[in-house]
Amino acid sequence: MHLEDSELDHSLALAYLARAGLRVHAVRVETRAEFARALDEPWDVVLSDYNLPGYSGLAALSDLRERGLDLPFILVSGMIGEDTAVEAMRNGAADYLLKNNLARLAPAVEHAISAGEVRRARAEADRQLAASRQRLSELAQHLQTSVETERHAIAREIHDDVGGSLAALRFELDWVRRHSQDPAVRERTGTALELLTHATQASQRIMQNLRPAILEQGLVAALQWMAANFEQRTGIRCSFRASHERMTLPPLVPLVAYRTAQEALTNITKHASARRVTMDLSLGRGVLSLEISDDGRGIAPADLAKAQSFGIRGLHERASTVGGWVELSGGRGSGATLLLSVPVDSPEDSQPVGPGGPADPEEEVWATRY
Repeated sequence: MHLEDSELDHSLALAYLARAGLRVHAVRVETRAEFARALDEPWDVVLSDYNLPGYSGLAALSDLRERGLDLPFILVSGMIGEDTAVEAMRNGAADYLLKNNLARLAPAVEHAISAGEVRRARAEADRQLAASRQRLSELAQHLQTSVETERHAIAREIHDDVGGSLAALRFELDWVRRHSQDPAVRERTGTALELLTHATQASQRIMQNLRPAILEQGLVAALQWMAANFEQRTGIRCSFRASHERMTLPPLVPLVAYRTAQEALTNITKHASARRVTMDLSLGRGVLSLEISDDGRGIAPADLAKAQSFGIRGLHERASTVGGWVELSGGRGSGATLLLSVPVDSPEDSQPVGPGGPADPEEEVWATRY
């Protein structure tokens, strides 16, 4: 399309393009209304004069961009200043030429069309990549949800079937022990009852890992219990504190925070060689934050870039299911910090610490939990 008020200049431009061997189908328009109507048709390139009656090349370029069209736009004018040319290029013009030097018109058109095709292909590739990432994220979130559902089902089966069977077996063994007069039988049944106790405790521990019933007491209580249990199992000092005694949170957020802490403590046990761990839980200004820090060997950038870092990727995907995000920091030998942040939309942040009224807004109140 050629935005030009001079028929002679239009013919001259076509002649230069034809001389270069280009087969051109061109339409000349003169006014803003004609230009707007012509934009409904597909074009490879737009040539535009700078000065037109009641219109200008820069205004045409602005109208083109406002419609969201990615068309190569070349200014061709009899007189155009350097400032105007710079402004046109800044606003997205592909090139500018003077009418007294149209020998460069054909190469400029070919280059503009080629660059436009490359740009559109890149934009399409970016859109497809973004769509692919979105689908991958949705799949990962679906897998996270499916895993939690399956964990819940397995925990229920262990409780109903295995737990019931172990309880019944305990009654039977205890009956045998009480009614047997043979010391050897009483001794063997006593040993079997001890083994049964260990099996019952193991099944309860597995159920707790699969479906944390402690969350029914609230996230604060669940993380307090987790910190105490972690210290008891590993011997690593673990302290936990929360900004509130109780927190009112949207559905799924407590489970995401609990699983994040669980994964973080598991990684610390396996890799950190830490002596101390701190867990801070806070809720304020519409954001729930869980920070877990250790004084272990730290995290190198190469550790985060490993192709098999599925645990870290799982943390990111789990957080994304509730609109949150995870940040990891810490250099080699300086410990590591994991921060989970989740926007929450609740009518009030939570109940304040203690039996009194709201906490003093000028002072951050912390409840030391363990």
